[in-house]
Amino acid sequence: MVSKYSAFVRQHIHTMPKYQPVVPLEILSGQLNRSADTILKLDANENPYGPLDVVQKEIKNLPYIHIYPDPSSNKLCRALSKYHELPLSNIVPGAGADELIDLTMRLFLEPGDAIVNCPPTFGMYSFDALLNGATVLSVGRNKDFSLDIAKIEDVIKNEKPKLIFISSPNNPDGSVPPLTTIKRLLDLPIIVVIDEAYVDFAPSGTSVIEEVLTRENLIVLRTFSKWAGLAGLRVGYGVFPDWMIPFLWKIKQPYNVSVTASAAAVISLQHADALRSRVKMIVRERERLYAGLSKIKWVEPYPSHANFILFRVLFRPAIDVRNLLLESGIIVRHFDKPGLDDHIRVTVGKPEENEALLDRLVDVR
Repeated sequence: MVSKYSAFVRQHIHTMPKYQPVVPLEILSGQLNRSADTILKLDANENPYGPLDVVQKEIKNLPYIHIYPDPSSNKLCRALSKYHELPLSNIVPGAGADELIDLTMRLFLEPGDAIVNCPPTFGMYSFDALLNGATVLSVGRNKDFSLDIAKIEDVIKNEKPKLIFISSPNNPDGSVPPLTTIKRLLDLPIIVVIDEAYVDFAPSGTSVIEEVLTRENLIVLRTFSKWAGLAGLRVGYGVFPDWMIPFLWKIKQPYNVSVTASAAAVISLQHADALRSRVKMIVRERERLYAGLSKIKWVEPYPSHANFILFRVLFRPAIDVRNLLLESGIIVRHFDKPGLDDHIRVTVGKPEENEALLDRLVDVR
């Protein structure tokens, strides 16, 4: 629809591409004419176990949900400070890490400024940059999904972008950049944003969250969506250098983390041992799923340090495999973009869910 007021819309928004989110379960249920409990939803890297029972129980009885939440999310920030053994003053909460990606860009990017993006990776980096009127300098990854650090250094030297976003582990393949690579980036004249949404599924020592205290150009983002099973509540946080904090609190929406989301996150942190046990279960299943995929002749999986596995489809279009799985009520992620159009990403589910996926893939002829 075109209106005489369409010209009032910011010009770059007329042409920027729309972000393509996954289809909600209730919509899929209608489209497939299947009840939701018969669908295996393995397309969005959600935690198959959901939140802890104690979280479900406690948030049902929350008082004062008719009152605006604490604009500073003090209780959540204190819990995070204790959990990470980091200063309270360096933590900023958000409605998921997605909000903090956008908040970071709104803090630093003037129209015409640039960021470095390293595709294939999480689509929100380029989406938010374009939304904020910035230029996206894309430096493609190597065939093994590792960063092309030499090319990144050249782009930073010649184009002088302000920000670079690195997902560690990377979405969609699950690879982790070596610490030596991250340190090379931190030595460059650019602000480095490390998105650690999946770091809880990676080996110990992968996170660089503690480095924020000694690096003026490092930001680390985290979320409760994956390891804590709170994707539907939208709650995350970032750890930022001291000098950025006053600016972030100045521009942050005041009531961005809901009462329910904050309470669920705090309770999750209080029962972190139980969540870590679930993470170990998912990691074991990831390795079992990888081994199963490796036995299928037309499937080429990539090693992953996240809660998902990316695999290349050989000898046939990946979209056809996605559609065959869809007909069976198994939802996986296919990326209709160059470099990934022959790939499928699957979330690591419960043992019986992974077994159902493997059985169906084996049956594909």
